[in-house]
Amino acid sequence: MELFKTNSDVNLLPFDGIVNYYGLVMSAPEASYFLDELLRNIAWRHDEAIIFGKRIVTKRKVAWYGEQPYSYTYSNTTKHALPFTPALIKLRALVALHTGVHFNSCLLNLYHDGSEGMAWHSDDEKELGKDTTIGSLSFGATRKFSFKHKNMKETYSLMLESGSLLVMRGTTQSKWLHALPKSTRVTAPRINLTFRTIQQPV
Repeated sequence: MELFKTNSDVNLLPFDGIVNYYGLVMSAPEASYFLDELLRNIAWRHDEAIIFGKRIVTKRKVAWYGEQPYSYTYSNTTKHALPFTPALIKLRALVALHTGVHFNSCLLNLYHDGSEGMAWHSDDEKELGKDTTIGSLSFGATRKFSFKHKNMKETYSLMLESGSLLVMRGTTQSKWLHALPKSTRVTAPRINLTFRTIQQPV
């Protein structure tokens, strides 16, 4: 797979964390291929959350994969990882090549269009450990991705293109929130792969 020049040395956050945007790490045809592959061959399910005792089912779909059937709990619901598919193994290797990090799991999100997004949150669940590194690959529609400091007024946003890689490291999850804002201008689907490292298996 051809590797494009990256800008990974630049920290997008002004303090309290490290976020590197590598830009495009594959060609447009390769990104299109993986988008189609992931749409067809991932076991997508509507995400669920329990808020104040009420079960909420989202329009957005998710999938959870890993080297082992790791459990992962967020929004008061627990998922158990399915075995990595061949496509996910290839994409994990690509992310590891750029980051030098071995990820053992991947949470995938499918946003059908701009009416679906993600509210402010941090990926700071106990299963991920402290100061975890997360590698995020994007496919499909270009979407805005935003950061907001938990205590200060600092915010930062960037556009994530299809075939691009964003990596969050250090204290990013403990100090910052991130979100995928909704947009009426986006009519195409987007898939986001967040490669993670679960600290303890089931």
